[in-house]
Amino acid sequence: MTVAPEFTAITSAAELRELLGTPMRRAIDKERVALHDWDREWLARSPFCLIATSDAAGNCDVSPKGDPPGFVHVIDDTTIAVPDRPGNRRADGFMNVLSNPRVGLVFLVPGRAETLRINGRATLVRDAPFFDEMVVKGHRPALALVVDIEQIFFHCAKALMRSKLWKPESWNPEALPPHARIVKDVQYTEESVEELREYYSEANYSKKLYQG
Repeated sequence: MTVAPEFTAITSAAELRELLGTPMRRAIDKERVALHDWDREWLARSPFCLIATSDAAGNCDVSPKGDPPGFVHVIDDTTIAVPDRPGNRRADGFMNVLSNPRVGLVFLVPGRAETLRINGRATLVRDAPFFDEMVVKGHRPALALVVDIEQIFFHCAKALMRSKLWKPESWNPEALPPHARIVKDVQYTEESVEELREYYSEANYSKKLYQG
């Protein structure tokens, strides 16, 4: 990236530390390498996570994953598995993992401002005995992302507090046009806006949540 002349860029770790300061001891010491009972409980209550990946060239992707609470399977104290569900088949994150196994995950629990962060190395698995425990509405995942945990810790509440993410009084979804209208404007599609509206409707999507 070429930095505009009016930008003041940070180009070294020393500059960054001078600006931000050093982390407090508690922030450093919270890192762990294995699941605590409270981590397991958090995963059991979490219906949603974000998975960050990058390919060998450093091109990045962040993919959301969601299912009923507890959808992530705990294999042991240092290994978890995230099931895949039917989607658009782009598989951007999975393709990244094939060339670079490093992944970062953030787990949310609705109403809680803290998040659980897990970093580690991932493997794509197409079958394993625990797949039978990840069946939802008759759908057995075709693959799972198995993550060997290298770092785990709880992230503080400040970001979600600032964003008011869980505060309904701050929500305003109608500030944006329907998704069908946005899709029609940003990419070529043969379908009309009304056809896209039907395709993206909750009723139509609900039929396909666990269908390939």
